[in-house]
Amino acid sequence: MSGPAAVITGVGLTLPDSVGDVTDLFDVSASERGLFDREAGLRGRGMRHKDRASRLALRAARSALGDAGLLDAETFTGPAERTAVVVSSNLGNLDSVCSFVDIIARETVTGLSPLGLPHTSSNAVAGWVAIQYGLRGPNVTVCNGSTGGLDALFWARTLVAARRSDVAVVVGTEPDTEPVARLLRQQDSGPAFDGAVAVVVESAEHARHRGVRARGVLAGYARARDLSAAITAARGLDPRPVQLLDAETFTTRFGYCCGALGVLQCAAGATRLGRDDIDAVLATIGTAAGAEAAAALLLARAEGVA
Repeated sequence: MSGPAAVITGVGLTLPDSVGDVTDLFDVSASERGLFDREAGLRGRGMRHKDRASRLALRAARSALGDAGLLDAETFTGPAERTAVVVSSNLGNLDSVCSFVDIIARETVTGLSPLGLPHTSSNAVAGWVAIQYGLRGPNVTVCNGSTGGLDALFWARTLVAARRSDVAVVVGTEPDTEPVARLLRQQDSGPAFDGAVAVVVESAEHARHRGVRARGVLAGYARARDLSAAITAARGLDPRPVQLLDAETFTTRFGYCCGALGVLQCAAGATRLGRDDIDAVLATIGTAAGAEAAAALLLARAEGVA
């Protein structure tokens, strides 16, 4: 892909308290130790009248922006006009939609509140993140199944490469609400993931200008109907050995991650790069003969990128 390289400069989490630090994402046996009261952090000013997925996402976005050095207290210090928000969530506002459907069934449309209607939009989460920090760049939500998180990172990388944005806040979020739990029971999908993960993606030029260190480079991405083909295309000609970030490792620990999975994988990968001589990680979603598969390659460094 031509255009400036896209690098990850910040990572933020709103995950179960058993994950106390982002580096624990690679420690599947991490001891249970919450660094904060997560539920208390989802209440208070700025969290009122928002669905759970949005509240989880706002907390993760704040952490990621702080990690990237783009917050002064609660004020965004980056280029607001050129900062995008890309969210991946398949079930994020299911509770809001179900609530509206229930009201229509009982009272017809005359019972609906116009104040609640925006919550039924699939773009509600991305909208709240943009409003919270005054971000006026492209605003996109991806709702296309298990590959959505990796797809969201691809779109962030594309926006940077096309010079549509200098910075992109990428969030993967899924809530464990009653409607979600009921749906997953019907699908026999196992326990629900309840959290959000955010990464800050920006052009390597912009990161250098700010004087911040890149955690990793988004170097390759591919979708295919076959996982092997997706991996081959994402790796391209890069000869480096990779550490595999397979989906099963994360779903076993966190439950049915759905649209948040790819962002979770890449957040973990970004914290792993440069440690224990790991120079490349590969996030994969899909099966050998599945109908959807995706792969994303993250490098500790790439040619021309510090």
